[in-house]
Amino acid sequence: MAMSHDLPKQPPDLLDVSSWRRDYLHAELHRKDLHTEPIDQFHSWLDDARKCTSILEATAMVLSTASAEGEVSSRIVLLKGYDAHGFRFFTNTESLKARQIASNTSVSLLFYWEAMERQIRINGRAGILPRSETEAYFSSRPRESRLGAWASRQSEVLPERKRLEQALEEVRQRFGEDEVPVPEFWSGYVVTPGSYEFWQGRSSRLHDRFRYEKKSGTWTIARLSP
Repeated sequence: MAMSHDLPKQPPDLLDVSSWRRDYLHAELHRKDLHTEPIDQFHSWLDDARKCTSILEATAMVLSTASAEGEVSSRIVLLKGYDAHGFRFFTNTESLKARQIASNTSVSLLFYWEAMERQIRINGRAGILPRSETEAYFSSRPRESRLGAWASRQSEVLPERKRLEQALEEVRQRFGEDEVPVPEFWSGYVVTPGSYEFWQGRSSRLHDRFRYEKKSGTWTIARLSP
């Protein structure tokens, strides 16, 4: 169980948090228990996370992207589909993440499920999904979410929230009761994995780590030192 700490009322010049620690005692991960295919191992762990009542968003993942110059940025996005070919998410194509992917397709995904003391790291390359897949997903979204996609110019400077609310109202009036189509500046992406790492927290920081890498068309598995 995580420890509770009271922060000072005013930020100090330096707050030493080195003593804030907890041990990991939830589970173990053994080579004999791993699936041969990483997507099967991912599916098993995601299912465990979905069933865990302490995890609010099992599909939340950190997406890290980098510019052509190597400037890295990370944010939480939601996984919207996956199979052996890759992991899918959707976003505004004018956002920072999309602009960075356009110049550098190398990305990283990270799932962290604190309640289970587990994380999965996936390195791969991102590409744009066929428009038909984007349209199919967009049409399944709640109407307000579809309107919001039109109203938000993601990553642009917003002087005040009122501007965003005004933009949303303008979009409502524009479409009325009509169907809300996919904006031209909105798309789905798929991350094709090159490697996976499965991490299970263990006592004394002697964690279990296993990496899947594809070599000559076959996934290999190696235990990594913690």
